[in-house]
Amino acid sequence: MGDHRTLSRLRTVRQHSARLPSDPGFWRSPLRGPWLTAVLGVVLLAGVTVLFVTGLLSYAAYNPDVAPSNDRTPDRGLLGFYLFAWPTDPHWLYRFTQGVHTTLGVVLVPVLLAKLWSVVPKLFTMPPARSAAHALERISLLLLVGGVLFEFVTGLLNVQLDYLFPGSFYPLHFYGAWVFFAAFVVHVALRLPKAVQVLREGAPRDFASGRGAGKGAGRDEHRGGHGDVHRDGQRGDEGVREPDRDTGLVEPRPATPTLTRRGALGAVGGGSVLLLGVTVGQNFDGPLRRTALLAPHGGPDPGTGANAFQINKTAAAVGVTREETGERWRLTVEGPHGRRLRFSRAELLALPQHSAALPIACVEGWSTSDQHWTGVRLRDLAELAGCDPGNGLPGVFVASLQRSGAFRHAGLRDNQVRDPRSLLALRVGGEDLSLDHGYPARVIVPAAPGVHNTKWVNRLAFGAGR
Repeated sequence: MGDHRTLSRLRTVRQHSARLPSDPGFWRSPLRGPWLTAVLGVVLLAGVTVLFVTGLLSYAAYNPDVAPSNDRTPDRGLLGFYLFAWPTDPHWLYRFTQGVHTTLGVVLVPVLLAKLWSVVPKLFTMPPARSAAHALERISLLLLVGGVLFEFVTGLLNVQLDYLFPGSFYPLHFYGAWVFFAAFVVHVALRLPKAVQVLREGAPRDFASGRGAGKGAGRDEHRGGHGDVHRDGQRGDEGVREPDRDTGLVEPRPATPTLTRRGALGAVGGGSVLLLGVTVGQNFDGPLRRTALLAPHGGPDPGTGANAFQINKTAAAVGVTREETGERWRLTVEGPHGRRLRFSRAELLALPQHSAALPIACVEGWSTSDQHWTGVRLRDLAELAGCDPGNGLPGVFVASLQRSGAFRHAGLRDNQVRDPRSLLALRVGGEDLSLDHGYPARVIVPAAPGVHNTKWVNRLAFGAGR
């Protein structure tokens, strides 16, 4: 009896003297265990899968194989195997897919942090590799953790318009996603069966409250000499320890619990709901936008009148002046057979005018409701440039007065040119475009990323790739 108490005291002293993350007893939270990790893992499995799919859809929406100006990842190789012609129906498609992508990414941050916290002791286990197989597993784990942190950090910075990257955001996020997802698939294949088994057995009993659910509740219990409930030989006042199931996540001598597992999940869920509430409003106009406190495009819509809706780039920011958009401005329209036309804004207004109700949606996840645009259809301009609609209208290369920076040029597909809602817009909501919204003329195309709705257009080249 004395030897047992002495050994217990020595173990306790050793745990309390732990100084390094690799020391036994350094990580003593009683919350960690297979069940909590499995619950968080299943949530991330669903969420990350949706993020990956919507991210690939976002890349496809840029139509990177149409024109070099669209391709932000020119060395993608086989990683672009899935690319397809991005449709124009439904007209809110990109607004939906990119809104889900960015909003879900923000909402999952508390879940991701909780999951990493739940498994952090395994990152410091020693020795680093006990065998070749163990070494491969540790490498895949490092790729998984490093990849997910890289993707979330770069994505969140992009949403906040803080482009603090050692290169262009697009290739970094694209290639990083493939590296991360490859490690993610390997990790799921190795761990999902164990997680499913843990969840089927049910939640372990929660600490000193004795509450619990599942088939395993109440097993391995015995009563001590003073009537307190023990499990697996552990003192009741130190919490109820769930079976480790060979995961290495359960601390044999945990610290005194201050929160139940269900309380921890509630805190994580509450954090996600809070982030949803202060982010999702950037996808809507009106009062709801004011709730988007963490989004650059939150708050009230700018200005008054028909042009009072969100923008990313102002004319001043890209060096477009009122002088070059005034009376001297001309639109050059080129056809596939060398035909070349020039229009003043007054001449464009004299052409048949058409209207379309379309939103603006950007890669950062913000969007507007449908705005009512008026202008000349792109397919009408294609015919004026000598394109034969009987043979199929070609795509178009769009150039802007913007002289530098990304997306001052864009290529649109033939299906986008043919759509009767695709306009060279001159007015919005019954008023002339403001300078910041692209005056004297801008492109507006259904379901296209906002950066392909080029502003301050001065050239349209049908059938040209640049």
